[in-house]
Amino acid sequence: MKLTVVGCSGSFPSAESACSSYLVEADGFRLLLDMGNGALGELQRHIGLYDLDAIFLSHLHADHCIDMCAYFVARYYRHEGGRCAPIPVYGPEGTEQRLTTAYADTPSASSMSEVFDFHTVKPGSFDIGPFAVRTEKVCHPVEAYAIRVEHEGRSLTYSGDTGTCDVLDELAAGSDLFLCEAAFTHGKENIPDLHLNGREAGESATRAGVGRLLLTHIPPWTDPQINLADARAAYAGPTALAAPGATYEI
Repeated sequence: MKLTVVGCSGSFPSAESACSSYLVEADGFRLLLDMGNGALGELQRHIGLYDLDAIFLSHLHADHCIDMCAYFVARYYRHEGGRCAPIPVYGPEGTEQRLTTAYADTPSASSMSEVFDFHTVKPGSFDIGPFAVRTEKVCHPVEAYAIRVEHEGRSLTYSGDTGTCDVLDELAAGSDLFLCEAAFTHGKENIPDLHLNGREAGESATRAGVGRLLLTHIPPWTDPQINLADARAAYAGPTALAAPGATYEI
């Protein structure tokens, strides 16, 4: 598998990065994990606008899904070649309604489903193209899911947005790469069931016994170097900060 970081800023785009969006590729299949603010523009640096095969939305906060409204425009109103066939979109219950409300002026109440084939995510296992995936509900103020993606014996776990929870450790167990949010700073923010800090991300990686840890979703007001140091103090394996445009072979 190949992972490309399309965007990794938390809450809103930074001067350097769009919000959360991660491209996972194998066997010519392209799966996008989240499409937050600014992600659609950055995605086109890596693949063509119509080259995605499926999209997974971890939850319905804007910094993880709002560029789906722009992608609707690109797919629905495409003049050259005609309207795109529906692409599978996996998201929490109410995803279609949320995106329709956010766009606010779709031609009809069902227009989103003309270019997006919506599938409701619940905890469980299923296939997306060549990938075997497992999703689990994590701790966040809205319905939110972490996802484990496996292909030919290799594995990637993406936390989405979450506070500390046992199910995340279980989902990530033995993953080759753990893409984990670290939005908060240890000793500064302490809000249960919202986000992890660097230390908590490292502790989760240690409990899960992952191969390497990649910290993401760090908002512009958080010092990423502090979170990186805190994570490395709690996890002995390879640890790095996600960076827009970076690629990883898994």
